[in-house]
Amino acid sequence: MFLLDNQVVRADWRQAKAMVTDLLAKNGAKVLCARRWDERKLAYPIKGRTRGTYLLAYFEIEGPGLNSVRRDFELDERVLRYLLLKVDAIPAGEMEKAAEEGADGYVVPPPPTDEVTSAERAVFGDLADRPIQENLRRNAPADEGDAAEGAEAEVTEAAATEES
Repeated sequence: MFLLDNQVVRADWRQAKAMVTDLLAKNGAKVLCARRWDERKLAYPIKGRTRGTYLLAYFEIEGPGLNSVRRDFELDERVLRYLLLKVDAIPAGEMEKAAEEGADGYVVPPPPTDEVTSAERAVFGDLADRPIQENLRRNAPADEGDAAEGAEAEVTEAAATEES
């Protein structure tokens, strides 16, 4: 699974996909299938980006080539993150989905909206409209000193309660 920079993907999806498959082939991998999985808003910025497109690829590679694949993807700024896992077999339907994407009439779906749904608003209230980072900052202690003071106060209160 590869998380790609959305600016590259929106410029030309086929070129972005070819970039990944070419890097794999360069390092001796045999690409069995590769397809666009989804475009998502990221939970936190990665390399200054707040959206990314996932590319799901199944490939075969010998052990020694794996280190060079990792190195190449670490150095490529167009790849925000990647996750390499070993699977025994390609899941049913993956080859068909990849073939559909390879057809001449394939059109990349429009990006999803980032609007808050009514279900999310019901669960999270006004917090649903705030970025995750802001919510984390608001709930975190200002610094370690504040956290230590809070812990001391809890210990002192607990001790006072036990004495009474």
